[in-house]
Order: sequence, then structure tokens, then C-alpha cells
Amino acid sequence: MQARRIALNVALDGVVSAAAAPVARWLADPAGGWLHPLWFIAGGGITLLVSGLPFRIPQQYWRFSGVADLFNIACASVLSALLFAVLLHIGGYPLPTPTFPIIHALVLLTFLGAIRMMWRLAARRRSLAQDGERILLLGADHEADLFLRAMERDSENNRRVVGLLTGGAQQAGRRIHDCPILGTIPETPAILERLFAAGKLPDALVVTAGEIKGRELAAILEAARVYDIDVQRTPSLTALQPADRVELRPIAIEDLLNRPPVALDSQGMARLIGERVVAVTGAGGSIGSELARQIASFKPSLLLLIESSEYALWQINLDISERFGTVARHQIIADVRDRRRMAEIFGAYRPQIVFHAAALKHVPIVEDNPLEGVLTNVIGTRIVADEAERAGAQAMVMISTDKAVNPSSLMGASKRCAEVYGQALDMRARAGQGSMRCVTVRFGNVLGSTGSVVPLFRRQLEHGGPLTVTHPDMTRYFMTVPEAVGLVLQAAVRGTYERAGNDATDQRLRQGGIFVLDMGDPVRIMDLAFQMIRLAGLRPESDIEIRFTGLRPGEKLFEELFHGREAPVPTDAPGLRMASPRTVDFAVAAEAMDALEAACHASDLAAVMKILYRLVPEFIHNRDGGMPVAVSRPDPEMIAP
Repeated sequence: MQARRIALNVALDGVVSAAAAPVARWLADPAGGWLHPLWFIAGGGITLLVSGLPFRIPQQYWRFSGVADLFNIACASVLSALLFAVLLHIGGYPLPTPTFPIIHALVLLTFLGAIRMMWRLAARRRSLAQDGERILLLGADHEADLFLRAMERDSENNRRVVGLLTGGAQQAGRRIHDCPILGTIPETPAILERLFAAGKLPDALVVTAGEIKGRELAAILEAARVYDIDVQRTPSLTALQPADRVELRPIAIEDLLNRPPVALDSQGMARLIGERVVAVTGAGGSIGSELARQIASFKPSLLLLIESSEYALWQINLDISERFGTVARHQIIADVRDRRRMAEIFGAYRPQIVFHAAALKHVPIVEDNPLEGVLTNVIGTRIVADEAERAGAQAMVMISTDKAVNPSSLMGASKRCAEVYGQALDMRARAGQGSMRCVTVRFGNVLGSTGSVVPLFRRQLEHGGPLTVTHPDMTRYFMTVPEAVGLVLQAAVRGTYERAGNDATDQRLRQGGIFVLDMGDPVRIMDLAFQMIRLAGLRPESDIEIRFTGLRPGEKLFEELFHGREAPVPTDAPGLRMASPRTVDFAVAAEAMDALEAACHASDLAAVMKILYRLVPEFIHNRDGGMPVAVSRPDPEMIAP
């Protein structure tokens, strides 16, 4: 096939260059006429073929001819004209005019360049003539140029670009590869409305700019949803290699998150973790397992994987053995609510850093099992903290949740109680009355975590739908698991090592400050549902139904990262902010924990609720689902701990 193509190139170039010789002769000396001996014509073809070899003219791919090919043609044309003039001189034939070699070179360049351009235009017109998908590109002009060129190379392409939207306000009305620039990306809703009125709506929007994410991307998705238009992304610019097939992909769920990459303090993490004994509770969960993986990458002297589920523990231990086989580790079955077992583990291994990720996190399950939720999330946290301190740990890092802010669920209230105890413990240590720091890190949902909405949607899609959404306006903060865990480690470093001088972040930590991850903008659950359906290659609401089920017990429409009175304060660590919630003295917190544990073991739910209301006055329990309303409660000051 390749030899046949080269032979065709040689034949066509030979015919064109043979015709160029008499044309150049006539242009140089019109009075001399057109007709010349056959050797004159043959010489024109032969000299080009010889001159083209050093510049690889026969190997050119005409469909992809560009500036580099044109330069090679120019060089071959000049060399061919000079060689032809030399042959005329050797044969005893005078040049028609002194300028004949120059005219000959220009004619050759024109003819050879024209035939390649016509070939390329013909291929492009065949592509445009196909009745394929009409797309509208959104991105920078250079990205659109690269994508259009890649589409030209794609022999299986059945798409046609009908317009471009760019970032430059002054570019409207111009054209790139004969495709009109219709306006700017923020004008997408107005432009789609205009195209709809004219009956020229595209079949799909294609985002070529990788930086279009978060709120800007959500606005594009919303505008496209009005007209039932699919939104896709191009491969990365580096993936658009010549002659590759252009494969578009749906917008990934992660693209709806709008956070720039955060510079992590890897050196600080290595200093905190390297060559130390580190324990992770809940090591088989979504956050715990990623914590274990990232901690293992910093080579602790011993990694304790503490988990109550045998299968989850086996999975994470196998994963770490495959990734970090040289890291020493122990897999430990234990329940954080079992004080004797936790004392035995910490006493035997003496961990220096403890990451506490064990918790019951599913709101409706904790609503159905309130005493178990409080025992795990509150009492279990206290047991881990107390036994870690007793074993000489330097620091404990506690994973909290945005549901602890103005909680409407028992799960959120229990996590806020755990925060209260952690704050009190840390303030005592920073005041010189305790030996262990307790760093609390609060963040929202993580994509793909166990029990979260993404695995639920995936399961529902596998069964053909419908996808269940509690409310069309429900939003949540989202972050990928690796992102969240990287920032948890960042908070662990910053909360453990104080800076020199009277640092503002350290001052807030001494006053009970809590680290809050920068989660970006909240994401609408409806948008996640639409994207999950599109990722499956289906169309929302036509192929897969979306069904609204109403808020479940304990749920809120909007989660919060800060209490209304907590002003979000930036820290000196990238990706971390700080909240300063209400604090409780350690003695009061410990007394309340004792009363809470006794009430749980006595199965006295009424007493448990009274203590929760006292420790978390902002707790408004949405026990029946629907929109939560304020409820009358006993005065917290009148409730004994």
C-alpha cells in the first residue's frame, strides 16, 4: 500500500513538472511559442524527480500537507530549475531568457503546491459533505485549531463543526478553518437560544479547554440541558496525535469540581510519618484505605491497619502489600468502642501518630440505629483519643464532616460531639496540661465513597434505572478521595508542628480551631445524575428516568462547612481554612461523655438526646424527613450532663 502511494505521488509529480517546463518556457518567451521537443517536457519531469529525492517529495502525505511540506517543495523546485538550466547549457541550447530558471522554479512551486492544496480541500469537502453530528466547540482559538486539524486527519470522522465559542470578546465574527466564531463561552445560553430560534441547534457541545470546570462548566451543562444537547470533552491536547481517531468523552463528574491543584507539604508529611509507628482506624473504609495508601508511600516504620470488617481489612492489606510491599504493617480486627481491645493494641504497638477515620457515616442508618451511631462516633472517638494519649502518641488526627455544622441528623450531631471532645483535648495539650495534640479536619462528601450517591447511581444504572434524587435543588460539597486525604495529611502536618513566632493559625488552634478543607463550590445532585447517565452512553429522562423521592430523615438540602457564626478564615497552609466553633472545657466535655456512654449502655435514648442537645445547641433534628423546622427543646442550661 505504501509503495503504491509513493508510485502515485511520483507519477503525478512527474506529469505536473513535465507540464511546468513548457509553461515556464512560454511565460519567459511568449514569442517562442508552446511547442518544444519531447525531451524538453521529459527533462522537466525527470529533473524534479531527481531534485525531490533529498527533500523526500515522493513520501509526502498530500492530505496532511502543511508549511514544512511547502518549504520542501520550494527547495526542490529551485534545485530542479537550476538542474534543468544546467542540462540545457550542457546540451548546447541557450536559455530562452536569463530569467527562465526563476520563472521555472515559481511555476513548479505553484503547480506542485496547487495540486496538493486541491487534494486536501477535496478530502475536507468529502468530510464536510457527510451527514454527521453537528457540534459547537467551546475553548480557546488555538485549541479549536488543533481539534479541527485532528478531525481532518480522522478518516472515520462523521462530525461537522458548525461554530466556535472562545474566551476572547473581540473574536466574534472571525473564522478558523472556515468555522465561524459565534461569541464567547459565557454567552453560551444566549447563543443556544439564538440557534434554536433559527432552527440551527447543534447536536452536541464539545469543550476543548481543560480549564473549563466547576461553576462555569455547570452553567454550560444547564444551558445544554434546556435543549437536550449532549456535552462532551476532547482528549487532552497532547493526546491529539496526527492521524489518530478523535474520540470524545463525556464530562467526568470530577470536572464539576472547581479547585486548582494544591501544593502539598510532602517534606512535612515525610517528617511526620517516615520511620514512625502510625495507626489508622477504619482502615478499610473509603477515607481510611486511601489514608493507609498515602501514609504507606512515606515509609512508616510500622503501619497499623485497624478495622472491624474482616473483608475490608483483607482488601486494604492486599492492596498495600502489592503497592508498598516493603512497608511493615499489621492487620488488626478491632472495634473502636471496645476500650479493653484498643488499650491492648495501643499499649502493645505504641503508635506515635493515630488517624481516626472509623465512624458510622450513613445518615439514614444512624437515624435507624441512634445508640449505635453515638457509641461509634462519639464514645469510640473518645476511647481512641484517650488510649492513644495513654500510649504516648504525639498526635491524633480526627476525620469530621460538614454534617456536623448546624446538624439536622443524629449522625451530624454525633460527629459534632466528637469534635467538641477533640477540641477540648487539643486545647488542654496546647495549654501544657496534656501530651497529645488532637487535630480535627472537617470536609464534605467524597466522590465514590462507600454509601455515597455515586455508587448508588452506578448501581441503579446497572439495573436500568430509575436514578433516585431526593430533591431537584439538593447540593453537596464534593472532593475526590485522594484530594481529601492529601489535605488531611497537610492538616496533620500543620496542626502538629507549630510555626516560630506568634502565628495566627497557631493562635486559632490554641482556641479550639478546626481545619476545614477548601471544597470549592457545591455541586447539584441533579447534575451528578445527568452526568452519570451520559457517562453510561444514555440520555437523561428519555433513556433513564430520574425520580424524586423527597428528603430522608436527618437530611438537609444544603450542607455547610461553617456555622453561621464561624467566619471562614484562611490559614498559612494551601487548601486549608479554619473554623472557630464554640468550645467546651475539657472537664465538662469528659463529664458529658461519661453521661452519654452510660445512657447508651442503658439504652436510654431520651437521655442521649438531652445530652446531644446540650452539647450541640444548634442541633435541629429532622427526624421525619422533609424540610426541617425548628423544634422546642429543653433549655440546655437546665439539663445536667
